[in-house]
Amino acid sequence: MPSTAPTPLFFISHGAPTFALEPGKLGPQLRALGAQLEGVRAVLVVSPHWQTRGVAVSSTAAPETIYDFGGFPSALYDLQYPAAGAPELAAQVAALLTDAGYAASLDTRRGLDHGAWVPLFHLLPKAQIPVFQVSMPYDLHTEQAVQLGRALAPLRAQGVLIVASGSMTHNLGEFRRGVAAGDHYVQEFSNWVKTAVLANAVQPVIRYRSEAPHAERAHPTEDHFLPLLVALGAQIEGDAAQLIDGGIEHGMLSMDSFVWGLPTAAHGLAH
Repeated sequence: MPSTAPTPLFFISHGAPTFALEPGKLGPQLRALGAQLEGVRAVLVVSPHWQTRGVAVSSTAAPETIYDFGGFPSALYDLQYPAAGAPELAAQVAALLTDAGYAASLDTRRGLDHGAWVPLFHLLPKAQIPVFQVSMPYDLHTEQAVQLGRALAPLRAQGVLIVASGSMTHNLGEFRRGVAAGDHYVQEFSNWVKTAVLANAVQPVIRYRSEAPHAERAHPTEDHFLPLLVALGAQIEGDAAQLIDGGIEHGMLSMDSFVWGLPTAAHGLAH
């Protein structure tokens, strides 16, 4: 793979599938950041909506838009994200992961789940850059998620944009459609995470379950938080985290996100 300047790295809170139709506070910021991206050869997405035994890499040439949800407005099911896949690159990534000790395999049929195409609908709305995914192992825990990110980090020097797609908070049992104001625990948990990430305090985030306030309420299951740990592992020397303030949606979904590796602080982002 040819060498180029390292691409940025994103952790994006992809929220509810309706985020594709309702950009809220986060969508316009992603669009502005996406317009600044240069030299991106392909996009690699790690999403909690694809979990496997071992690690799988999607090598579909023309991945379908997967509607892996139900009960949402009909207009959502009409959306398409027709990005090409990256089969040859996916095969190289599977080999890279195998060399790193993972039981990596290729999936030649996998499409793009909503953890991939919904945030990309805003970040790269023209769908002009090839997209492929790396799955999360079923038994992944926080330290292993960081290690997975470290294994993927060298791809950034090869023009691969890594998007770790998850959620800052994700207690769907408290979902209240259309409610903007968040419960106090959502803000307290998000503030703790933001402070740790902006300070590059990786170890406390690894131990967030015991150290962060309201961690189990914010994440009854860990799957949507683990992509943040993948992103922390995919940092390279010289990276500086910047906060993308996404606000709170539906009373319990913090949409706060992060980007690393921008050459200068983007307008409106904290660091």
